[in-house]
Amino acid sequence: MPFQPNDVILFQGDSITDWGRDWSNPASLGTGYALMTSARLGFLYPELNLKFINRGIGGNRISDLQERWDKDCLELKPTWVSIYIGINDTWRWYDSGQETSAAEFEAMYRGLIERTKRELDAKLVLVEPFVLPVPEDRKGWRVDLDPKIHVIRELAREYGAPLVPLDGLFAAASVKAEPAYWAYDGVHPTEAGHALITDAWLRTVGAIR
Repeated sequence: MPFQPNDVILFQGDSITDWGRDWSNPASLGTGYALMTSARLGFLYPELNLKFINRGIGGNRISDLQERWDKDCLELKPTWVSIYIGINDTWRWYDSGQETSAAEFEAMYRGLIERTKRELDAKLVLVEPFVLPVPEDRKGWRVDLDPKIHVIRELAREYGAPLVPLDGLFAAASVKAEPAYWAYDGVHPTEAGHALITDAWLRTVGAIR
């Protein structure tokens, strides 16, 4: 069992993490995988008094996390930091020409990890982004997204952090049901998609088998 009594688990990322949280309420977890994961862990381990924080913000890219990392991570003193970022770094390239190269993405992501390791005694969980072909033009996004996914996988290996391999898991799930069943626009998960993320996150950290 990976958690200790009174652990503080921070979910950090973009809209997939944010998912309707009330920004005026620091305790709000939204209605997506962050809430589902916290509910499941609270049920499984009531004796541990785990605390959960959601600081996902819709539309964020890796540069946005970099700018707000002190306030929305380090100052919160979490003992677990789950980072789920990257799809908007690809999306902004295709819809508005704002490019984040794989090298830039790696440098900023590595900076977040190094700052966290330097300032906190926290465990890291890295969540890779995914994209499904809904609509068909999403297939072209792989040219930009795949190198970023590989960056996250390499960073997880380098720093010994659990990796939640969502891209492959969503692709496999799309064999069982059409891609839109899991993510209505290829990016934003449905309720079933959020449940998939929750299950993958819990299995990755060893909370369930």
